[in-house]
Amino acid sequence: MPLDPYLAGRVRGIPTDPSWNADRSDPDNAPIYAEFFTDPAPYELPVSVDIRDDVVFGPHGPVPVRIYRAVDAIGLVPALLWNHGGGFAGGDLDMNESHVASAELAARSGALVVSVGYRLATDGVRYPVPLDDVEAAWLWLVASAAGLGVDSRRIAIGGGSAGANLAAATVVRLRNNASPLPTMMLLAYPALHFPLPALEDDVQAVMATLPQVLRASAAAVTAMFANYAGRISDLPAEVTPGHADLRKFPATRILISEYDDFRPSGELFAEQLAEVGVPVETRLSTGMLHGHLNRTPALPEVSRSLDYFAAAFAPTVNSAPSSHE
Repeated sequence: MPLDPYLAGRVRGIPTDPSWNADRSDPDNAPIYAEFFTDPAPYELPVSVDIRDDVVFGPHGPVPVRIYRAVDAIGLVPALLWNHGGGFAGGDLDMNESHVASAELAARSGALVVSVGYRLATDGVRYPVPLDDVEAAWLWLVASAAGLGVDSRRIAIGGGSAGANLAAATVVRLRNNASPLPTMMLLAYPALHFPLPALEDDVQAVMATLPQVLRASAAAVTAMFANYAGRISDLPAEVTPGHADLRKFPATRILISEYDDFRPSGELFAEQLAEVGVPVETRLSTGMLHGHLNRTPALPEVSRSLDYFAAAFAPTVNSAPSSHE
């Protein structure tokens, strides 16, 4: 289908001139981005979720986490360690992809959700520091399961974009170290390969009409991985999990944005998991751009995407619209 009609209307407000200074910190651009990120209706966090901040400690010091628990949860509940995106160099616990997504997933699934404020690849910070932080949060969640009222047999890991990379990379590390593995992965529009696989022609035709600021050009992807890893050659599997040995990975759900330069990475990863016998399902979020969980459930397709992940915690999970058996 074409780009979601509501998003298409918002996209028209973004300059298409390649020379436009798209810096989001530029005050002159604030109205443009505010208009683009305005959703169809006001949003309020679910009142059925209790939210509190905490800190865990890893090899680089304290790591902030935010814990979301459904107030009517009874008995031991499943849990999800969630990691926001932002190209490894941006994002925080307050962004929609972290705060709104975590609150909604807790409310919709009954799972306890722990969002991780890992260190960003800025000011000289590089791999493996962000990954070390996520691993520290994972090991803390596993060790604290009883005290948090969590069923230790049902702890998942996930994230969006670069956060999905960190989730998958954590599994690579845990598997290699014989550490406790998640029972499930939930990956939203993941960035798992470098270089990225190519888009299909029909998707590329739509992507070519979008303003450059909404694209992940080859140069931008190269810069993202170079900034994170400090190089673009001889990258370890913890940086590009799509090039790892994926055997013994947990069952995985992958959410794919239809119009997204990272779409082929998620689709290829699903094929790779299926090839080695890992149960994997995918859902194509129709009409959506990369990072659509940074919007709110006021946009219907965002709500459906959240339901897709929340349903993974149900005792019996129905088949997704698109799956790799």
